[in-house]
Amino acid sequence: QVQLVESGGGSVQVGGSLRLSCAASGYDRSKYVMGWFRQAPGKEREGVAAIDSDGRTNYIDSVKGRFTISRDNAKNTLYLQMNSLKPEDTAMYYCAADLSLYFSPSHGYGLGTSQYCCWGEGTRVTVSS
Repeated sequence: QVQLVESGGGSVQVGGSLRLSCAASGYDRSKYVMGWFRQAPGKEREGVAAIDSDGRTNYIDSVKGRFTISRDNAKNTLYLQMNSLKPEDTAMYYCAADLSLYFSPSHGYGLGTSQYCCWGEGTRVTVSS
């Protein structure tokens, strides 16, 4: 059974940084597509960043140049380094796992929610000005 546990959220001021972690068990995350999603109050969940089995990455435009998705295969952990945080980055952040090896255009190249089978409980990020 796949289990995903996020950590690293918190409250920071504008321009600050946070690094989110997602520990995976019951799942060899080095082989499959994984992603970070977020959901702000009153808004739909959106894909933020994704990484495939070859290490290719994809980001939504609003975080390009500020966020970096990466993984440590030895630790079976997925990361999201978030720099230059803005108030609009405030949301609950979720880690998600898929059983596909590569991005699919029909699933938004890793940023669509429908392709993911498994989700963590989330970690909250609050950015204040």
